[in-house]
Amino acid sequence: MKKIVIIGATGYVGSAILKEALGRGSVTDTDFLSRELAKSDAVISAFNPGWSNPNIYEETLEGYGSILCAVRNSGVHRFLMVGGAGSLLVAPGRQLMDEPDVPKKLLPGIRGMAKVYTDLLLPEKSVDWVFLSPAANMAPGERTGKFRLGKDELIVDESGDSNISVEDFAVAMIDELEQEKHHQERFTLGY
Repeated sequence: MKKIVIIGATGYVGSAILKEALGRGSVTDTDFLSRELAKSDAVISAFNPGWSNPNIYEETLEGYGSILCAVRNSGVHRFLMVGGAGSLLVAPGRQLMDEPDVPKKLLPGIRGMAKVYTDLLLPEKSVDWVFLSPAANMAPGERTGKFRLGKDELIVDESGDSNISVEDFAVAMIDELEQEKHHQERFTLGY
């Protein structure tokens, strides 16, 4: 696999190019990832095979299995992952993904992320990992730097809504990268 840099990877055409490049196996090439990751002090992964992908569940597990193996093999100090909100608790013994108002078409991806957390990360003892779960609703918005942090329970406001802007999610992720307050655990945030 060739090492490539995509400038403008978040733009209209750039995001399509990035998706195509990732779809050609670079995420599941564990040896390639291990070599590339060895050059880093930390890895932040926002890998997602695409919400409209009919194989999102399987490809999420395969992709993160490869990524985690590559992180382990490379000797990288920290692995930070953009997690999902679906496995957060909304009541004792009840997860967000089990609520009736969760869109059925999103469930394979949501369950895939939950399985990554429970089956791949929780048993992992050799990598210093973090799984940052967003609020139930994450969308572009304002960077305020003001939000609440939690552990395993969905954070809601006084109206019962669970929101965070992508910008504030990024603040929390980079704060964690710099401050290293969480180790081999999940944490969450919301307003």
